[in-house]
Amino acid sequence: MRKYDVNQKVLEALADAQSRTILFSIIKDGKTAIELSEKCRIPLSSVYKKISDLENLTLVRVEKWALSDSGKKFKVYKSRIDKAEISIKKPEPSIILTPNQN
Repeated sequence: MRKYDVNQKVLEALADAQSRTILFSIIKDGKTAIELSEKCRIPLSSVYKKISDLENLTLVRVEKWALSDSGKKFKVYKSRIDKAEISIKKPEPSIILTPNQN
């Protein structure tokens, strides 16, 4: 994928309200998709779609696996970025992503 394509995809993800809400809510503490759905009031199917897109862009990672009382495994997601700075002064926008240190 060309750099412009990656920048464009990241810009689109950051422009999406649901993706931003998910990213902001997992900067400090990781959450499962179910927790994200409940906390952010986003349908679970949409959370899975957004998380998948954010993982493909490497903006989100699986922090760990959690085990429910019934023995079901869940991924706990964490944001890889703490901050994003976007500049549109040039013909092509530039994005500076600050890694999440939490």
